[in-house]
Amino acid sequence: MAMAFRANPSAPGSATAPAARAGRGCVYSEVKSRLQGAGLRPTRQRMGLGWLLFAKGDRHLTAEGLYEEALKAQVPVSLATVYNTLHQFTEAGLIREIAVEGAKTHFDTKATNHHHFYIEGENRLIDIEGSDIAVETLPDVPEGMEIARVDVVVRLRRKA
Repeated sequence: MAMAFRANPSAPGSATAPAARAGRGCVYSEVKSRLQGAGLRPTRQRMGLGWLLFAKGDRHLTAEGLYEEALKAQVPVSLATVYNTLHQFTEAGLIREIAVEGAKTHFDTKATNHHHFYIEGENRLIDIEGSDIAVETLPDVPEGMEIARVDVVVRLRRKA
């Protein structure tokens, strides 16, 4: 079954896709390889959402933002499917989940070790390279546990 968004001239696999024009991001076949490499079956929904996530390079977005992009690209998914897929991609290590404002969660397509500036009032994240922050000491972890990673979020606001 063909994917609904393939007819779009900027859809995956087309010669004018944003990733092809910009020389960055990933093409449709790379999304399939990423999914399979992470142990995920490349379903139609995962492929469509994966292409939307990764074709524009490293970026931060919310589930709602990805859902809006999916609607514009005519990728037939529900908001619940977007949430489920983002959580599956996070569990598989393809993306990172960043909680910064209570229930507001961002997803980061750059899965390498790095930190973030969060701009209050704009709901926006900016990457900070991992080597640019030094965490001198960490507390002892409870028995039977280990540190998976340390996330630093530096909150910024515009000067008054």
